[in-house]
Amino acid sequence: MDLPGLTVIFQAALSPNPDERKAAEQSLNQFQYAPQHLVRSLQIIVDNNCDMAVRQVASIHFKNFIAKHWSPHEPDEHQPILKTDKDMVRDHILVFVAQVPPLLRVQLGECLKTIVHADYPEQWPHLLDWVKHKFQDQQVYGALFVLRILARKYEYHSALISSWKGYRDYELGFKSDEERTPVYHIVEETFPHLLNIFNRLVQIVNPSLEVADLIKLICKIFWSSIYLEIPKQLFDPNVFNGWMILFLNVLERPVPIDGQPVDPENRKAWGWWKLKKWTVHILNRLYTRFGDLKVQNPENKAFAQMFQKNYAGKILECHLNLLNVIRTGGYLPDRVINLILQYLCNSINKNSMFELLQPRLEVLLFEIVFPLMCFNDNDQKLWDEDPHEYVRKGYDIIEDLYSPRTASMDFVSELVRKRGKENLQKFIQFIVEIFKRYDESPVEYKPYRQKDGALLAIGALCDKLKQTEPYKAALERMLVQHVFPEFTSPVGHLRAKAAWVAGQYAHINFSDPNNFRKALHSVVSGLRDPELPVRVDSVFALRSFVEACRDLNEIRPILPQLLDEFFKLMNEVENEDLVFTLETIVDKFGEEMAPYALGLCQNLASAFWRCMNSAEADDEGDDPGALAAVGCLRAISTILESVSRLPHLFIQVEPTLLPIMRKMLTTDGQEVFEEVLEIVSYMTFYSPTISMDMWTLWPLMMDALAEWAIDFFPNILVPLDNYISRGTGHFLTCKEPDYQQSLWNMVSSVVADKNLEDNDIEPAPKLIEVVFQNCKGQVDQWVEPYLRITVERLRRTEKSYLKCLLMQVIANALYYNVSLTLSILQKLGIATEIFSLWFQMLQQVKKSGLLANFKREHDKKVCCLGLTSLLALPADQLPEEALGRVFKATLDLLVKYKDQIAEAEKEDEAEDDDEMDGFQTDDEDDEVDGSEEMGEDGDEADSIRYQKLAAQAKAFRPHDEDDDDSDDDYSDDEELQSPIDEVDPFIFFVDMVKAMQVSNPMRFQNLMQTLDFHYQALANGVAQHAEQRRAAIEKEKVEKASATPVS
Repeated sequence: MDLPGLTVIFQAALSPNPDERKAAEQSLNQFQYAPQHLVRSLQIIVDNNCDMAVRQVASIHFKNFIAKHWSPHEPDEHQPILKTDKDMVRDHILVFVAQVPPLLRVQLGECLKTIVHADYPEQWPHLLDWVKHKFQDQQVYGALFVLRILARKYEYHSALISSWKGYRDYELGFKSDEERTPVYHIVEETFPHLLNIFNRLVQIVNPSLEVADLIKLICKIFWSSIYLEIPKQLFDPNVFNGWMILFLNVLERPVPIDGQPVDPENRKAWGWWKLKKWTVHILNRLYTRFGDLKVQNPENKAFAQMFQKNYAGKILECHLNLLNVIRTGGYLPDRVINLILQYLCNSINKNSMFELLQPRLEVLLFEIVFPLMCFNDNDQKLWDEDPHEYVRKGYDIIEDLYSPRTASMDFVSELVRKRGKENLQKFIQFIVEIFKRYDESPVEYKPYRQKDGALLAIGALCDKLKQTEPYKAALERMLVQHVFPEFTSPVGHLRAKAAWVAGQYAHINFSDPNNFRKALHSVVSGLRDPELPVRVDSVFALRSFVEACRDLNEIRPILPQLLDEFFKLMNEVENEDLVFTLETIVDKFGEEMAPYALGLCQNLASAFWRCMNSAEADDEGDDPGALAAVGCLRAISTILESVSRLPHLFIQVEPTLLPIMRKMLTTDGQEVFEEVLEIVSYMTFYSPTISMDMWTLWPLMMDALAEWAIDFFPNILVPLDNYISRGTGHFLTCKEPDYQQSLWNMVSSVVADKNLEDNDIEPAPKLIEVVFQNCKGQVDQWVEPYLRITVERLRRTEKSYLKCLLMQVIANALYYNVSLTLSILQKLGIATEIFSLWFQMLQQVKKSGLLANFKREHDKKVCCLGLTSLLALPADQLPEEALGRVFKATLDLLVKYKDQIAEAEKEDEAEDDDEMDGFQTDDEDDEVDGSEEMGEDGDEADSIRYQKLAAQAKAFRPHDEDDDDSDDDYSDDEELQSPIDEVDPFIFFVDMVKAMQVSNPMRFQNLMQTLDFHYQALANGVAQHAEQRRAAIEKEKVEKASATPVS
């Protein structure tokens, strides 16, 4: 299509007539793949004579098409854009990106980002040369704009590498220079130019706003280049010093007075303040990287020492001077304040830095930091005009990252944690003085906002105060005198803060139970407060009181009203903390929630749909509705768990929950898929029977697994097990749909998929086990297909855990039907191969002497049942030599199984004994004394926290092959219920041997004669243990029967 025709179509896309807009859209879809289409779209975008609205529509179409089609996802996918068109777009977009208005530059910038990520450097090797050429031609803005996008590619790339390597790699750097080569090249080629441009720009007298924008772009390029690792070129002290002089210049230089916007939102986005923010951001990043010698690689240590000696203190001084502006009523953007306080917070535990901070500490603490903690004009405006937004900001963790108040709380907490000896008492005295002044002032002159800040400080320091004398002993008196009276304050924000602080201290030991009771009832009353933020803070506090409540009779009489208030509030606001509190109540009252279960589920389902609608409507994707939706589903699961012994309730709640399950088991529910699967698991396990409506969810889960949900396979395993084990008849007889065929299609596809890692397919053999164990004698036609795919995967499996699971499929098949299974293995010509591998795996031991394979109790039991089943075979199917080998292997495994059970029982007893032991905490552990070596450069608390995170991360990793001391040997997965739970492997073995003795005495006698003394002793021990087990089981049956009332 020619240029005028394309312009007409873009014009029609703006038409108020929906038919014309639809026709334009269809035309674009029809012509978008035509040669030159992209080039003509770009021509319209850059045509100054064209209507701006048409140019904008063209730019959006251009951006979307490039994002979707520039770089195909699969290597063999059709390339919809001609190479000649790509070349032309690359050449022209560089020229025009700096020339078009900002509205269009945003769209072209996104296009350029897509193209750079796909094409640089392979298909666009001269891009960097273009940037350098523009620098030399003084066409600085366009060059900086493009270089920023180029540098950002490697910021993202680096972050991706780091996330794969582990959460601490950003501290330690990359594994090799090779991964940093593109960044090094960009820095080497462009940073000398950038430094010269930066130098010229800071020397301009009375600089314009455009100068701020140019320096800001340079800062962003620098930031992207140092995001995870300082490029090696910057380790040159002279080069680094050149940059630091300029950054400190920008940091110290006052922001121009003229031209500052009056509107607060526009003011913080103003170019000069944005530049200040990026400068602080960079200096903080450098301090995080080089401010602590203990986390440095040896090759970075000298540089870190140089940074601390020459720059860390200067930056601190500049930061303090900048922060001093707000003390005198000047303006500083919230993000800048937040970043500066982060720097100061990180300086507290370093003695050399704290010495610089100490002379100005009192002014900083009491005249800057504390006022930031107090309720202010902006808070009051938001409280009055948009209480919902006030609540959202108060509970939004993203807001916390930018909030001066949160940074102030962190600073105070860190100060009393690391330097508490000299500062805690001083700060508490300051707070007490505010309490005293508040109490003594007449109503009209009370410092309400300062009292709010003081309460916030007391709440923020609760962990420290609860551990430290003399404050620990005075907490109850402090609450009664200074916190509880504010429940009835005429000022809304103080009522809210009183509820929040009371919640922070709900777990202390109240010497007078009436004080706890009074606080609890005040918090409950807060649920009916006329002000929304008070109601929300009261719900948050109630959670702590419910957890701490020793006598549920305090809450039981008001439970119905409490739940009513909850759901009124959930109708008003989407907040996951509301749901957390509800979960706590359900958890605490357990089956007592039965009368409310249906109503709770209905209300939560309604809240869930509202939250999902809200999240879908939110373009930014960070709406609190999404988090609250997850919370609603989690609360539903908690309710279902609490009434699990009341199966009739599951019939009642099913109609309410079914629409959620149906909708959210599709791609619409990817964000809540795990939570929905948990609900499906409860519904299929605890309902008296699995309804036909519930069976309609099976195909949805199969489709999800086939298309996108392989990561959720372990979660899907649970409901599938329930369907097969609790709905066996329907699973076997239904042909429309054919569930057996459906299961085979999915399992065979997953097991055969060479692109899937061993870890990904672990649930597949578990599902085959479920079929063989639950459908004994009814799925003969599936034994051979399942064995075929199992053996094929077994031959190329590397991970020992998956090998064990696949071998257990063989064991389960033998237990299912030993003759059929053996004949199939022989028919396939693999019997010898399989049994040789199995016996080899059974004999492999670790250095500790424990089995290297079949570590769990369940694994050993399945193998015992499979091996024991072989003993029933006649001599023509199992020759005497093979019989002897099977018999001995089974005896060895039974002994290991018995030992493991005994060890587990011993550990359970030890855990019961230790259950009352608490964690010891030492008040002074976190203190940093000037004389202690730790304080200079390290943060041991952080180090311990990182170690704990690493341990948690390790717990989520798949089974570690090389860990000889792994606890896996004695830890079973939380096994699903199974028909073999009722089968005792010792009794099964002994009965099988007795049957052989009766049916073929000669075979039995020959077997016994081949056993040496060791195995004869083992056989006798197993026989004795089996009889003990038989007696114990019979006794248990009799006791159970006598305990059951006669109807």
